[in-house]
Amino acid sequence: MKNFVVKTIANAGALAVAIALLQDITLTGGSTGRKVLTLILVALIFGLVNFFVKPILKLLTLPLFIVTLGLFTLVVNALMLMLTSWLADKFDLSFHVDGFWTAVLGGLIISIVSWALNVVLPDED
Repeated sequence: MKNFVVKTIANAGALAVAIALLQDITLTGGSTGRKVLTLILVALIFGLVNFFVKPILKLLTLPLFIVTLGLFTLVVNALMLMLTSWLADKFDLSFHVDGFWTAVLGGLIISIVSWALNVVLPDED
């Protein structure tokens, strides 16, 4: 359970960095508390998407991973971020990613920041 909370906090931090750095990834809302709650809910959705959908997509696109020597991971991460944006819209959360190339850059930023936060944060159950 602790590991799940740590991963969610890391995802929320990584999403916050991407929102701060890229103007086409937006998180709107009223107060700061509302934005933090929305960010945590989006991080939960992002974590679930990465847990359930990403392995299936990686398996289906395995030949592309081999041909591109793993660079296709950027495309998969972008698709996961765009799916998260779509699901957030369906749950009436004010998170939006505008465009595929923004999602590619956002996915790269989120991957780097999430990795760094997972190194720093404890990883025990």
